[in-house]
Amino acid sequence: MLNQGLSKHSPLSFGMANVAVALVVLFGAWALGGPPGFGTVANAVLIGTFIQAFTSIHALTALAHDGLSVRIPLLVAGILLIGPGSAFYIGADLGAGPRDTLMLVGARRTGRRVGLVRAALELCALAAGIALGGTFGVGTVLFALGVGPVVEVSFALLARSPLAVPSPGPVPVVIGE
Repeated sequence: MLNQGLSKHSPLSFGMANVAVALVVLFGAWALGGPPGFGTVANAVLIGTFIQAFTSIHALTALAHDGLSVRIPLLVAGILLIGPGSAFYIGADLGAGPRDTLMLVGARRTGRRVGLVRAALELCALAAGIALGGTFGVGTVLFALGVGPVVEVSFALLARSPLAVPSPGPVPVVIGE
């Protein structure tokens, strides 16, 4: 919604507004102590580029005009898939995306849960998008409120999965050998 509002008030397309917002968030997160990695920069540039490409495909844009019986399951699946997707790519330690980096820095600096910080960030983006004239509905609000808790639960589940790499812990000190 923020990207849509920005594209309404600038010469940027929706996809390129996404890139612009991602780069601003990337630098903000970096300034707050979230070091960017390869994945951070790739996410900032590629997500908006893919959005630009996908919004030119009629079959995908036509979904916006389908009934609720199609759109509600897509919304729920999207929210539920973002959590494990985020946990997997952040866990790879190649650099979290700009918003995910800001979420992690915010959680670390405030001591608040990741889900709460992510929801607060999404609600701020929602408010800014509304102020810029972006369109929104129940699904937009559900995403803003739901994605944070889903990401947090996914982090916890991934940490308990067989895919998790155990932390090496403290190195034992041997005295007298």
